[in-house]
Amino acid sequence: MKNLLLLFIAVYGLSIAAFAQSDKYVSSMKANLALFDSTNANPDYIALSNTFARIGDAEKTQWLPYYYAGLALSTEGWRSKTIDKDANAVQILAFMDKAQALTTDSSDLSEIDAVRNMAYTQEMLVDPQTRWMSYGKEAGSSLKEAMKFDPNNPRLYYLQGMSLFNTPEAFGGGKAAAKVAFQKALDLYAVAQPKDLHPNWGKVQTVSMIAACQ
Repeated sequence: MKNLLLLFIAVYGLSIAAFAQSDKYVSSMKANLALFDSTNANPDYIALSNTFARIGDAEKTQWLPYYYAGLALSTEGWRSKTIDKDANAVQILAFMDKAQALTTDSSDLSEIDAVRNMAYTQEMLVDPQTRWMSYGKEAGSSLKEAMKFDPNNPRLYYLQGMSLFNTPEAFGGGKAAAKVAFQKALDLYAVAQPKDLHPNWGKVQTVSMIAACQ
């Protein structure tokens, strides 16, 4: 009886500790996710990426910290004119590999491949003429794979629209083609119900791009 009581106390104590850790994880994630929407005119996305990576290393079982670590670097890659986009993309892809190792959920894998698409796209845009057949192909493959995992992910159609918007009409792109993809994204955003802490970005950018396609 005494042994059973001690076992119960030990299990109960571990449960409380796990709950406290989970509570700390959620609060840390929410605090750092808020920085993505910061009014700061010059947010430090590199520092934000490092913070998410540390959360991931501490938790060990959560894919979202590594996802956001990569997303922060991707955001910096689009914004910065001086960053080494190749080195940046390598780090983004490494984070996506870590994230993928921690989940088998199809919607999660779709989000991970969306960030891979952005990493490859940034590398391709360093020199589109010479890199289209390599990094451009990888970007397209990542987006195609993401759509297999979750065809109702609105971010995928936003990314597809961005690709079409920047592709000449002669090659199947242009504003008209892009607008169709952006509208599809917007329709999916209207019914999306993301889980707590899960990706929910892209709607504002989609609305802006629809206006740009007029």
